[in-house]
Amino acid sequence: MGIKRGARRGLTRLVPRSLLSRMVIVLVIAVLAAQALSSLIWVAQIKTRNQENVLSMSNHLAFSIASTVRFFKSLPVEYRHIVLDQLRRMGGSRFFVTFNSELINISPTPDTDLKRWVLEEVDSVLQRELGRQVEIISEFSFAESLRVFNNDIRLLDLPPGWGHHSLLLHPQKTPILVVQIGLEKDEWLYLATLLPTPDGLIEGDYLPAERLWFMGITVILVVLSLFVVVRWLTRPLKLLSRAADELGKDIERPPLPEEGSTEVVAAARTFNSMQERIQRYIQDRETLFSAISHDLKTPITRLRLRAEMLDDDAQRGKFIQDLEDLDHMVHGALQCVKDTTVHENPVNIDLHYLLQQICEGADLQRKKVTLSGLLEQPFWGKPLALKRAFSNIIDNALFYGHQAEVFLEDVQEGVHVAVRDFGPGVPEMEQDRIFEPYVRLEKSRNRNTGGSGLGLSIARNIIHAHGGRLKVRNHEQGGFVVEVWLPRQYQEV
Repeated sequence: MGIKRGARRGLTRLVPRSLLSRMVIVLVIAVLAAQALSSLIWVAQIKTRNQENVLSMSNHLAFSIASTVRFFKSLPVEYRHIVLDQLRRMGGSRFFVTFNSELINISPTPDTDLKRWVLEEVDSVLQRELGRQVEIISEFSFAESLRVFNNDIRLLDLPPGWGHHSLLLHPQKTPILVVQIGLEKDEWLYLATLLPTPDGLIEGDYLPAERLWFMGITVILVVLSLFVVVRWLTRPLKLLSRAADELGKDIERPPLPEEGSTEVVAAARTFNSMQERIQRYIQDRETLFSAISHDLKTPITRLRLRAEMLDDDAQRGKFIQDLEDLDHMVHGALQCVKDTTVHENPVNIDLHYLLQQICEGADLQRKKVTLSGLLEQPFWGKPLALKRAFSNIIDNALFYGHQAEVFLEDVQEGVHVAVRDFGPGVPEMEQDRIFEPYVRLEKSRNRNTGGSGLGLSIARNIIHAHGGRLKVRNHEQGGFVVEVWLPRQYQEV
């Protein structure tokens, strides 16, 4: 099972992930399959046409051989050689003809379908025309190994005038059809000839190099054209993906252009509509919290005035403390909404200088903060939002650890910032809860606490709005570490 899973994972890694690559591969396979299918059809048609031509030629040739055999059989035996010599002096005939006292051994050519079709057609016609009692031996051979007289004399050993008028011996190496027919006892009629188109019997390459080169160039041109077209068609999807990523960083980004194909226009219109709904939701949320804060200020102020008029000092103190807690919670909730929805344009930021300002402000309050590390280039982001986020992280570290170390560096994925305090740390089971609003882990940190428990929650939301991530852990040598990674992709640095 482990081997199968490993093999399956290996195959999964080989499969391209992008839509462009997958579409190009599918189209390339389709083009190659179409080329292969068309080539198979091409070869099948050529073979069929070749077979029809060869069978037609073989049929006519067999009738000519039958006529020649009947002509020589009609002559008296003593006149056959005289007539044959006269034919040679006159330039010969279509066939190379000899009379032998024995059957000559023929060195056959390699077996092919075309050869088998010709021999079957010739034998069939000759047996039908001459009678099945006549002994007929047919075979193909090449000139260099063909013997013509009593197994001793080769065709190439004869004078040029004997066979060159009937047989094409040069320059192409073509098969020669030899038919031996038994006449009387100890007499064989030997006929050698070529097909009317002898090259048709040679099974050549149905897919020559020129055609393969043409197919290869065609496939390359088609693939390049498909790549350009598919890339053009999938470009709106990349823009949509980039817009979705940027929307998480800047809800006020310009809407997508509604242009292109019908499907792309519909997707862009839906995306823009979604962005408008999110913007309205955020605006309505801010308006709601502002209204609640404003409406609560008056009754809280009246309750505080009435509490001041209480005669019982103990009850008055408790009453005023509860009102202050309520007022603090209302302001904290409103501040949380404002800090996580910062309406400002992103600019190039010197993060080192921004962190240095925060650390210097802490030093003025006699809190020890050290900053180390540099960045090679500015960071593209919202300065006020990032300053609030890092201020909350550093203030949290100073509040619980009394002193903090801030480290800044460039990493492969962007910017890495680590803030370490020297407090008691946080149990691993409770670390995820510190990002929940109004949660303060009093038992694991410091009893003398303040604040509303919204600082790290606000910081994480701002970091996420910049496409980054925030993680926490306990330090090996004691204390608590908050780590921030901010990406640089899609940034105009």
